[in-house]
Amino acid sequence: MRSFEDDPTLADLLPDERQQQLLQLVQVLADRPIALSETPLAGAEAVEFNLETLGWLHCPEDIQVQQAGARLLEFVLFYVGKYRLAANLHHDSTEASFAELQRQHAALQESEARYKSLSEQLQTRVEEQVQIIEKAQQQLYETARLRSIGQLAAGVAHEINNPIGFIASNLRVAGDYLDELEQQLPTDQHTRFLIEDFRALLQESTSGTRRIAAIVADLKTFSNIDQADFVPCDLNALLGTTCHLLQAEGNQTLDIQLSLGELPRLAGYPAKLSQAFYNVLDNAAKSLREDGRILISTHQDEYGALEVIIEDNGCGIADSDLPRVFDPFFTTRPVGSGTGLGLTVARDILVAHQGEILLSSHQDTGTRVTLRFLCR
Repeated sequence: MRSFEDDPTLADLLPDERQQQLLQLVQVLADRPIALSETPLAGAEAVEFNLETLGWLHCPEDIQVQQAGARLLEFVLFYVGKYRLAANLHHDSTEASFAELQRQHAALQESEARYKSLSEQLQTRVEEQVQIIEKAQQQLYETARLRSIGQLAAGVAHEINNPIGFIASNLRVAGDYLDELEQQLPTDQHTRFLIEDFRALLQESTSGTRRIAAIVADLKTFSNIDQADFVPCDLNALLGTTCHLLQAEGNQTLDIQLSLGELPRLAGYPAKLSQAFYNVLDNAAKSLREDGRILISTHQDEYGALEVIIEDNGCGIADSDLPRVFDPFFTTRPVGSGTGLGLTVARDILVAHQGEILLSSHQDTGTRVTLRFLCR
């Protein structure tokens, strides 16, 4: 619809069809022929709108009809103009309202997108913080566990080393006394049997005291968590110590076979490396059946990396569980039988030593874990 900011023409206000209808009605009322033209006609009456001449009404038979018809046409044009003006105002107002609604809608969408982005960022930060908290809890748990083992080791060393020293010393003295008694006692068969049996008992007791002392020493090495700096570590020696502890826990019933190659020393934390070895070996030991065995091998590959390979022929891991074995607190053992942190902690320790842990397993066949360290 045209705006009337410019001067309208007669055709703008009344289309040709409407002009003809209006003229026919006026002719019926006047009973005279009447013509309407946008160009001047001699003797015609001007038809004005807003002080502008839009056309000329011509009725040569009756001047009064001509004048009345012109005024009637002006009257009609006046109200047509008012209607058009009101319609234009309504149109402009509607367009302005629609434009404002579009602007508000765009602003709302922008605000919604911004809040959605902020919500996603907040969710991401919450998830990151939850992971940090879980990792901190995990580290605190393992640190507390290791520290408690260290305190236990210190207590064991203090409470057991002295009595073991007395026992070992007394057993050596008892052996010397037995040598003297053997020279003074009769040499009959019964006496010789008693002397030999008594000597065997002393030797067995001496061997037991050495084993107790070795276990205490291994436990102290294993739980040395207060060491702050990297030191050169003998991985083979740490594996041996860890195996001793594991076998002591299993009453020497574990079948552990070692095939240790020559390795250079690795800079690291001995206690944490021992913890990683223990976690993997403990999982292997708990997966074994009656005829189970664990194979441990070490070597340096062609790229200079150090590899510790721990294999077992235990129950293995189901394919559906393999993707989650390194997740914190995930365990396939019954409730109360495991924390689900063993492999997670081992992985973190390997990462801290610029290494990686690789695991492959088949259910009812066994598991192979490779701990790989890059030489520095």
